[in-house]
Amino acid sequence: MTQIIRNRHVEDDRWETLPAQASTIPQGPVIVPLALWKSHRAELIARHQPVGVWLAPDDEPADIVPDLVHLNLVAVHFPKWGDGRGYSTATLLRRRYRYRGELRAFGDLGRDHLFMLARVGFDSFRLGERHDPQAALAAFNDFSLRYQGSVDDPEPLFRKRAADARLQ
Repeated sequence: MTQIIRNRHVEDDRWETLPAQASTIPQGPVIVPLALWKSHRAELIARHQPVGVWLAPDDEPADIVPDLVHLNLVAVHFPKWGDGRGYSTATLLRRRYRYRGELRAFGDLGRDHLFMLARVGFDSFRLGERHDPQAALAAFNDFSLRYQGSVDDPEPLFRKRAADARLQ
């Protein structure tokens, strides 16, 4: 069984992620591509089983906003190592659309991505096949200070330091 990192712990992945060209929906918890969600929305909601949608880099997160209440998970696909569009997708989902459910990054991801993916709001990760999730956990502690504000800590370091200086 595939393992994922979820809330900074390694666990077995209970979800089946369907490929982009999928046309049938198996039983059990399933993550479907956006096109399949759009074409089978009513059926997926009616089956009363956990369902998630995955977004490709070209998909608009705004397309699923009305349906976020029906989704147990939103996954964002990173098809290749250097494609960073999913970072923007996560930020939009967390900040603009106030999505609070599980947000998963999957695809060609490795340890080097985890710290920044968590900063923009991802809380679960399915790494590429050549990466060990257990070894990758250390990535969350790679940096002790974060200068920029982000989804996980909106206040930038310079504001924290200014507040500390006022207190002295």
